[in-house]
Amino acid sequence: MAQHKVVLKGSDRPAPAVATLTGAPDPNEQVTLTITVRRRAPIPENPSKQFTRAELAEQFGALPADLEKVAEYAKSEGLTVDSTDVATRTVTVTGTLAQTQKAFDAQVSQYHEAGRSYRARKGTLNVPNSLAGVVEGIFGFDQREQAHTHYRHRHVGPARKARKASASEAQLSYSPLVVAQAYSYPSANGAGQTIGIVELGGGYKQSDLKAYFSGLGINPEPTVTAVAVGKGKNHPTGDPNGPDGEVLLDIEVAGSIASAAHIVVYFGENTTQGFLNAITAAIHDTKNNPSVISISWGSPESGYTAQALTAYDQAFQDAKALGVTITVAAGDGGSTDGVNDGQQHVDFPASSPNVLACGGTYLDYENGAIQSETVWNDGADGGATGGGVSENFPLPSYQTSANVPASVNSGFVGRGVPDVAGDADPESGYNVRIDGQTTVIGGTSAVAPLWAALIAILNQQLGQKVGFANPALYANPQNFNDITQGNNGAYSAGPGWDACTGLGSPIGSSILKALQTPAPVQTTSKHQHSSRAASPGH
Repeated sequence: MAQHKVVLKGSDRPAPAVATLTGAPDPNEQVTLTITVRRRAPIPENPSKQFTRAELAEQFGALPADLEKVAEYAKSEGLTVDSTDVATRTVTVTGTLAQTQKAFDAQVSQYHEAGRSYRARKGTLNVPNSLAGVVEGIFGFDQREQAHTHYRHRHVGPARKARKASASEAQLSYSPLVVAQAYSYPSANGAGQTIGIVELGGGYKQSDLKAYFSGLGINPEPTVTAVAVGKGKNHPTGDPNGPDGEVLLDIEVAGSIASAAHIVVYFGENTTQGFLNAITAAIHDTKNNPSVISISWGSPESGYTAQALTAYDQAFQDAKALGVTITVAAGDGGSTDGVNDGQQHVDFPASSPNVLACGGTYLDYENGAIQSETVWNDGADGGATGGGVSENFPLPSYQTSANVPASVNSGFVGRGVPDVAGDADPESGYNVRIDGQTTVIGGTSAVAPLWAALIAILNQQLGQKVGFANPALYANPQNFNDITQGNNGAYSAGPGWDACTGLGSPIGSSILKALQTPAPVQTTSKHQHSSRAASPGH
């Protein structure tokens, strides 16, 4: 007898907006689903300690009985149960598309877009009454790309340069080591630390890394390991304008600064499911045990289902409880995040309150000193730092004194993005090597690994994990270069935190000192630089 079903809260998803509907997918296609279940107890917003992975699973993981209920239902529908995991609170099941559709009433069609064919679902999913309140998310029906890279190649030509505020602002570029020097990173190399990097496409060749690191005089070169998650793998395309640019940028920035750290790259598929699985694989990796994870992929918060926002954010809650820092690029599309609907949008996963969101600046560092630093905004075609106010996540406690404005869309006072910043403008970009070519790249994609390298160095110097750094960073804004000039569209920079560059760019040695000897809370930033004129808003 069939069980009565109810709608899975948060599962509603629209059909792809620009793709062409081509018909029904093959009902015999094999589909693997990731099913997330509720926690046995909520994780406190401010955990009193850093938990071990065993403690996290035991206190905040899934109830084995819940996992068993899901497994039993899956088997009753003819599905194969591949795995159950208390720590990640997941059940993985496989069956034909017809079987999985029937089990959860999924409406799935085949689409074609930009040269690729994929299946996608629309509407809601249903679960049996027995699983109502137990199951929180079901992922795997939909194959549309969920996230984008956040890097930009430098444009060349007189038209590009003419948009700069003055003729004196020539194109600049730096090695990651010089950027770290500009931001007063402590003299350390991340020894004993593991930096995780999440990637959703592309790959790297060891020959590129060897040539790049040896060119910087780094010897021995960093140890880099690839981890395949699901069907994801290290698969370099050979196209420097494709996802390889993201992968190599991330590795080269983090690896050159924290050269003695172990760099572990988790390759997942670029779907909602693949992104989630790569994140959880990195956070719960007991073999490599990363202490900081860098994520440079994302997309507008509005492009995720509610169940996806919840599942990703709960994974970041796990990381916070474990003392694993998550650094995330804030996006390169300005305050609209590249959405042309007349509204302002923040990028996710940067908008999760449980990550360190990283915005972007234009950096002029010459003669051993920062000459000026302003908001990165090169216009619609040149890119601008993401930033704004979440429409989904409420204001976290660490931002209560940051004067986060209400959303210009709805008036909702939500989580402000970004938290921190760093050099991201391609006009002051990073010298990198991509698929055998030396080039200059910018984007907030560079800032997430830049900060991940700093966290690894801080962990090394402190002899313990910094963990969720946001409260300590907000309590000490004097440890940042306060960016007061420029805008990213709807939001402008000013003294203190702002929705363009957050608290500002780091003064690494000062952050280390504050973490070694906690300082009293400051209310204003005393460290400011002269600034170039603001770019016009777009």
